Amino acid sequence: MKVDNNVRSIQSGSVSETPSRAGKSSSAGATTGNQTAGPRVELSPLGAQLSSIEASLANVPVVDSQRVEEIKQAITEGRFKVNPEQIADRLLETVRELIQAQQPGNAR
Repeated sequence: MKVDNNVRSIQSGSVSETPSRAGKSSSAGATTGNQTAGPRVELSPLGAQLSSIEASLANVPVVDSQRVEEIKQAITEGRFKVNPEQIADRLLETVRELIQAQQPGNAR
């Protein structure tokens, strides 16, 4: 099982208003009609898709509690066996994937 902590919550980020540039009219943030003054944020289609994915992942448990209990029981009973070859193979596979993902042209 691979755990990937690269996905961060969109809600944990923050949006802040940047100071206006010299020479720009300050009326850009003024109220028009029934709109309120202040910063305006629009999500690109990709941002909206990421938000949708995040919402669907919010209901997925991070840990398989039943599997954890099975492993605890196996350890308690002395049935749990560590396979160092399998651990090494999966660790190397993960490192290869990370290296490949960092190479130009391999964006995920």
